[in-house]
Formats: sequence, structure tokens, C-alpha cells
Amino acid sequence: MRKLVLHILLLVSLLGMASSPAQAQSVDALKKQRKEIEGRIKETDKLLKQTQKDEKSSINKLSVLKKHLRERRSLISNYNAEIEVLDRNINSLTAQKQKLEEELEKLKEDYTRLIRKSQSNRSSYSKMMFLLSAKNFDQSLRRVRYLQKFSEYKKNQVKQIEQVQEQIKLKTDSLDKSKLAKMEALKAKQVEAAKLQKDEKSEKVFLAGLQKEEKKLLEQYRSHQRRKEQIDRRLQQAIEEEVRKAEERRKAEEARRKKEADARAAKKTTSQTTQSKPASQTEPAKQVTQTYESVSKATREEQLLTGGFVANRGRLPWPVDKGIISGRHGKHPHPVHRHVEVVNKGTFFSSPPGTNARAVFDGEVTTVFDISGSGRVVIVSHGNYRTIYANLSQVFVRTGQKVSAKQPLGKIYTDSETGQAKLQFQIYKEKTLLNPEGWITR
Repeated sequence: MRKLVLHILLLVSLLGMASSPAQAQSVDALKKQRKEIEGRIKETDKLLKQTQKDEKSSINKLSVLKKHLRERRSLISNYNAEIEVLDRNINSLTAQKQKLEEELEKLKEDYTRLIRKSQSNRSSYSKMMFLLSAKNFDQSLRRVRYLQKFSEYKKNQVKQIEQVQEQIKLKTDSLDKSKLAKMEALKAKQVEAAKLQKDEKSEKVFLAGLQKEEKKLLEQYRSHQRRKEQIDRRLQQAIEEEVRKAEERRKAEEARRKKEADARAAKKTTSQTTQSKPASQTEPAKQVTQTYESVSKATREEQLLTGGFVANRGRLPWPVDKGIISGRHGKHPHPVHRHVEVVNKGTFFSSPPGTNARAVFDGEVTTVFDISGSGRVVIVSHGNYRTIYANLSQVFVRTGQKVSAKQPLGKIYTDSETGQAKLQFQIYKEKTLLNPEGWITR
């Protein structure tokens, strides 16, 4: 019975060891996530140092500062999650170690009784006398086997004790590592909590300074907003023009194919009449119908691009390789002027100077143009979908060029006032404006 209990306990212990990698994987995943958060915090640190003091840069700085605070809170949440995992690990290891120690104590007690009994029997009569006192040869053999099994049993008991001791050692080592990791996580969390408190204080001071100059900043904001609306109208006009031209090309292609199909059908009818063969009255119509079925609103290549683009919704790469979202798509309350509503037609990305804009998916460059005083614009077609990359100082591609995902399209214009490269990114399906944040990876 005791042997069965031991086997069950060892199995539980092994299962406990098997669960440790799963917990370790969870900690590893949290550490990987933490590394990504720390990278984003470094980016916001750089962006905060580059901002100046006018309205445009002040609002941009406030946006970056809020992003910075969110990332700092995410980092603290990450440490809390790791501490919870380590606590569960510590509790599990402690319970397993306690069970093993209890079983070890029982094994030692059993072994002690076994040794005492063995010594007592040996003092009564020797092994030799035990064998010689057998009534016959068969009984003597059975006694030999008994002594052998008894010896093996003692050895097995020693082996089991050693195995449990080794299990306890492994559990103790794992427990010590988990406790040390928890202490390190707690210390790191305290450091980040102190930084968060300092950042929150900086935000309050910064907001108070902005509110003192609210009237001046509001005038500057309205001026910038009017300029932004002009840019949005120009981008929408460019998209509408592209869609119109694409529709004209589609209709021209459809008319050309219909004309060719009609010509082939007429030629076949003439040939059949000349050869005096019975001509089917429905055959030409059938061929024309098949031709119409082969003509769709988009070419096969456009259909493939459209399907691929849609299939990657929520997984498209960012149009910048580094930076943060400093302006979200849609309507939002102004961070300072609460009675003012901010409307963004696209998503704005703030990046360090010199950052390039890159294609988010395979496609074809259909338009490259300038907006006076607001940099250059590249439009990439992905079948029925189009992506816009605005506020470029330099363009690396040309109209009609095929591009692949993550291929650089141009250098983002760096604002001398804010010290940041700010890209406006939009997505359209035909003439319908979409929310880019639902398409790019989070």
C-alpha cells in the first residue's frame, strides 16, 4: 500500500514539474510583452524631448505624454501579472515540497523499522541456521529467495528515499528561483510606480500651463484645423478621381471585350452559312453570355489584391516601423479645450526625424502628388482598396510602380516646430473612408 502511495506521489510530483514549464512560458511571454512595452516607452521618451512650446507641438506633446502614461501603466500591469504567476508557482511548489517531505519522513520510519527487524532476526539465529533449519531442499530454496527479495526490498527502499530527496531538492531550487524572481519583479514594479507618479505630476503641470494660455492656443488650433480640413478635402478629391478613372477603364475594357466577342460570333455565323452547315440559333448568344460572365468589375489581379487585403484585416503592418499613434481616427474631445471636438479623417503617426513611410500591403502606386505647404502624397491601390500616405518630404516610388508590404514609399516630413515626423494615413474602399486602426496590427 505504501509503495502504491509513493508511486502516486511521485507521479503528482512529476506532473507538478511538467506544469512548471507552462508557468515558465507564461512568465516568458510576460517578459517578452514587457520588452515591447519598454521599447515603446523609449520611443515616447524621445518624442517628448523633441517637442517645443507652440500650440501644435504642445497638443502633440500632450498626446505623446498620455501615450507615455498608458504604456507606463501597462508596464506596471505586466509586473503585477508576473507576480501573480510567480505567487501561484510558489504556492504550488510549496505544497508539492510539503507532500514530498511528509512521504520522505514515512519512508524513513518504515526503513528504520525494517532495519531493526532485520537486526533482531539476525541476532536470534544466523542466516545460515535459517537456511539449514529448512525441512527439505525446496523449502531451503524458498528461504534463499526470501532473503534475496528481502535484501532487494531494502535496497529499493533506499532508492525510493534517494528519489524523494532528489525531488525535494529540485522543488527547493525551483522555489528559491521563483521567490527571487518575485522579489525582483516587486522591486522593478516599485521603480515604475515611482516613475508613473512623477509622469502624472508632469502631466498635471503641463495641462495647467496649457489652460493658462487657452485663448491663444485655441486660435492656433482653429487655424491648424482649417488647414487640416483643406488637406482632407484634397485627399478625398484624389480618391474620387482615382475611382472615376478606374471605372472608366473598367467600362472601356468591358466594351472592348464585348466588341471582340460580337466579332467572333459574327465571324463564326458567316463561316457556318458559307459552308452550308446547320447553324445553331443560340450558339452566338451563348458565347456572348460566357464573355460577359468573364468580365468583372476588377481584373483578376485586382480581385486577388482585394481578397488578400481583406484577409489581412487587423494584421496589416504599421505604415511606420517606429513611432506611436498620436491622432486617432474619428471624433474625439480635444485634450485641452473640452468644448471642442477633434475630427480626424485618418490616423496620425508621430515618429523620430528621418522615419520612412512604408506600404502596408502589396499593391500598385496609382498617384503621387503635392499639396502646397503640406508635403507630398502617395496613394497605393490594393484592388478595390486604397491606402494614402500624406505629409512626405521625399518620395521613393513612381506612378504605376508595383510595391510590396513594408517597402519604403518616402521620407516623412519633419516639422521644425514639433521636431517630429508626422504621417497621416488613410484607408478607402472605393469612395468610402475606413478606420485604419481596425486594419493595422495592434
